[in-house]
Amino acid sequence: MDAFADKLGRIGAWCGQNKYLGAIKNAFQNFMPATIAGAIGVLWTNVLINDSVVNGAPQGLGGLIPAVMVLEPINAVFNAINFCTISCISIGIVMLVAQEIAEANGESGAYPAVLGFMCWAMVTPTAHAVTGLTAYTDAAGTAVTIGQVLKSAGVDLAGVATFTGFNGSYLGATGLFTSLIVGILGLELYNFFRKRDGLKIKMPEQVPPGVARAFEVLIPTFLTLLVVGIIGWAIEMATGYYFNDMISAYLQTPLQNIIGDNIVSVMVMYVLISLFWLVGIHGNNMLSAVKEPIFRPMLYANTALFTDGKSGVELTDAIREHGYYTMNLTMLQMFAEWGGSGVTLGLVIAIFIFGKREDNRAIATLSIVPGIFNINETVTFGIPLVLNPILGIPFILAPVVCIFVGWLLVTIHFCPYIVIEVPWTMPPLLLGFLATGGNIMGAVSQIIVIVLATLIYVPFVIFYERYQNKQAAEAE
Repeated sequence: MDAFADKLGRIGAWCGQNKYLGAIKNAFQNFMPATIAGAIGVLWTNVLINDSVVNGAPQGLGGLIPAVMVLEPINAVFNAINFCTISCISIGIVMLVAQEIAEANGESGAYPAVLGFMCWAMVTPTAHAVTGLTAYTDAAGTAVTIGQVLKSAGVDLAGVATFTGFNGSYLGATGLFTSLIVGILGLELYNFFRKRDGLKIKMPEQVPPGVARAFEVLIPTFLTLLVVGIIGWAIEMATGYYFNDMISAYLQTPLQNIIGDNIVSVMVMYVLISLFWLVGIHGNNMLSAVKEPIFRPMLYANTALFTDGKSGVELTDAIREHGYYTMNLTMLQMFAEWGGSGVTLGLVIAIFIFGKREDNRAIATLSIVPGIFNINETVTFGIPLVLNPILGIPFILAPVVCIFVGWLLVTIHFCPYIVIEVPWTMPPLLLGFLATGGNIMGAVSQIIVIVLATLIYVPFVIFYERYQNKQAAEAE
C-alpha cells in the first residue's frame, strides 16, 4: 500500500508541477464565470422566457405562465450573453492559456494574452464564400448550401462574392483543442525568441519604458506570428484541412469517441480520480486538464442544440442524429461528483442513518452543509478516507456505479440529455433540474444515484465502525 501510494504521489506531483497541464486547468477555471453567465443566458431564453410547445408539452415557464412572456423583448440581451461567452469560448481560452504559459515563463503584463489571440487568428480562416453558407436543412436533416440551391437553379457560380469574418464553429467549443495547442505553441515560440538578445531592439534610456518594451518584443512577436502562420499554411497544403479542422478531425473527435463517449473509459477515469484522493491528492484537479478539453465541447454542443430548439427529451432515435452527447462535463458532475469526489454525501447520509459512533456522527454533522454544495474535504480528511482500506473501497466503487447508472438513465431516455452548465457548487437535485433544462426527471435521476451511493456505503460504514470499536477496545 505504501509503495502504491508513493507512486501515485509521484504522478500527482508531476501533474501538479507540469506547466502545460497547469495552464490548461487554470485557464478553464478562470473562464468559469463567463461560462456560468452564458448558462444563465441559455436558461433565461430557453427555460424561463420561452412559450414553445413540443409534442403538446410546454418547454418553458412561458408555456405555463403566459404573463412572463412580456419580458421576451430582452431575450436578445441574454442571447448576446450566451454568444459572447459560451459561443466564443475558444477566444477566451486561447488568451488565458497564453497568459498562463507566459507567466510560467517569467513574462508579465497583458500582452501575451493578446499575442495568443493573434496566433489563433493566424491559423483560423476568415475568407468565406457566400455559396458555402447553409440555406436550409432538408427533411433528412442534411444541410443544403446556398451554392447547391443556386446551382440547381442554373445560376453561374463563377465570381460569387466572399465575406470576411470568423466562422462560429471556430469560435465555439469545436475550436477548443486548437485554442489550447495554439496558446501553448505560440507563447513557447515567443519565449524562445524573447530570450535571444540578438532579436531585441535596444532603445536609448531616454525613451519611455512602454515604448522601449514595445520595440524590444517587436521582432519576437513578428517571428512568432510568422512561424505559427507557416505551420498553419503547411498543414493546409499537406492535408487540405485548415489547422482547426485538422485538429478537430484527427484529435478532438477521436478523443471524444474513445474517452468522452465511452462509458468504460469514463469509469476508469473515476477510478483514477478516487485513487489519487485516497493518497491525499486532489484527483479532480489532477485530471481536469484532460477532462475539460474533452467533455466541455460535448456539453456546449448539447447547449447549442438545446438553444436551437432541438429537444433533448424526445424519445426517438433522431436525437443522436441531432448530435446530442450522452456524456459531457455537467453530466459527470451530476452523476459522479455530487457531494464531492467519491460522491461522499452518500457516506454522510449512511453515517447519519446507520452510524453509531459519536466521532463519526460529529464529522458527518460538520460535513453535511459543505457536502450539499459538493465540497467534501471535511469528510475526506475528517473520517479520514485517505489511506483508509475499508472506506476506500466504496469511495472508488460508488462514483463508478453512479456514472454507469447515470449513463444508462440518459441512454434509455429516462433522464433528459444534460444541456446546460451549472456551477459545480449547485446542490444535488437542483443541479439535475437545471442541467437538463428545467426538467424534473433530471432531479429524479439524481435521487436514484443518491440512494444507490448511500446503499453502497452502508455495509462499509457498519464494518468500519466495528473495526474502530475493536481498535478502541484493544487500546484500553
